[in-house]
Amino acid sequence: MDYTAELDRALKALHDEGRYRTFIDIERRKGNFPHAVWRRPDGTERPVTVWCGNDYLGMGQHPVVLAAMHEALDATGAGSGGTRNISGTTVYHKRLEAELADLHCKEAALLFTSAYIANDATLSTLPKLFPGLIIYSDALNHASMIEGIRRNGGQKRIFRHNDLGHLREMLEADDPAAPKLIAFESIYSMDGDFGPIEAICDLADEFGALTYIDEVHAVGMYGPRGAGVAERDGLMGRIDIINGTLAKAYGVMGGYIAASAKMCDAIRSYAPGFIFTTSLPPAVAAGAAASVRHLKSDQTLRDQHQTQAKILKTRLKGLGLPLIDHGSHIVPVIVGDPVHTKLLSDMLLEDHGIYVQPINFPTVPRGTERLRFTPSPVHGPREIEALVRAMDQLWSHCALNRADLSA
Repeated sequence: MDYTAELDRALKALHDEGRYRTFIDIERRKGNFPHAVWRRPDGTERPVTVWCGNDYLGMGQHPVVLAAMHEALDATGAGSGGTRNISGTTVYHKRLEAELADLHCKEAALLFTSAYIANDATLSTLPKLFPGLIIYSDALNHASMIEGIRRNGGQKRIFRHNDLGHLREMLEADDPAAPKLIAFESIYSMDGDFGPIEAICDLADEFGALTYIDEVHAVGMYGPRGAGVAERDGLMGRIDIINGTLAKAYGVMGGYIAASAKMCDAIRSYAPGFIFTTSLPPAVAAGAAASVRHLKSDQTLRDQHQTQAKILKTRLKGLGLPLIDHGSHIVPVIVGDPVHTKLLSDMLLEDHGIYVQPINFPTVPRGTERLRFTPSPVHGPREIEALVRAMDQLWSHCALNRADLSA
């Protein structure tokens, strides 16, 4: 086989479909987010405004977080030095897990290097703990959940997105005595819609199933202490396993689960994705703990975040742009074509200094390609005005459809 030719063929297919992805070299400047510097391939630089970052609250620049990281770095050095079982557990890791357990009102929490790994490792391990386990998974669950469920060797059922009737049919069709788990998300990040948490918990109670929720796009931002949508809705106590991230609203890196002490102990003891992975650097764990601790009491920042998202959605709707609005902080504008989506993204960057990455298949279904904006409390009136003007101009330039505002 000509291996090089096969690589060329695979890459060409992405180019032909208009969904080849490129890295944009962005350098964030401390204290200046969402403004950054784009280093062009030709070596020149230009200032840009980042509109697609997951540092939803700007905590990656927060003085409390940076001070905690500096303190830990000066005290311990760079890396952790090993896995959690072999020299990689420090006081910083334990403090962070305690903060997370307290956040979610659970007995314990278990820290991973990312929420992807937390989902993958946990969901792939559960059938070892509960032989014969059947996992019922929402069709739009994140790739990390899909991968963990796919390779766990157990039985799985995929129910249509947020379709409680379909989920009930599947639960009714299976052996009542079989162990069961329903896996779903609180906020689905591509459309920004919410999972029906209470109704799923009711079904879980009825059929004796465990519940597993991914709160990655909600922790820090929803609920009176930032524990997520389940906290906002008073439902945390009905969720058996909560997955969250430290790399989005908390502005640092890492993922975790929060659950009973026995559940966390079992995953810790059986999951290869935990056992054989070097732990997070102590400075990262310290920064994350500081961020979690701070956001437990900073409701003002959460309110500002929601306000900026509402303002942006209102302005874009005013232009007649095809915006999906489910009431969350996610702002997806549907373009519907991979080539046009990439073109809009390129023109926003080159001509307007606005950085937003195109979202194409397989992240979203073909025909629903989009630009996904993530406003934050530090995206002020000036940044919003520049984005709205640019989108209005480019939408007309590309002759894309708008909604009929006279209807």
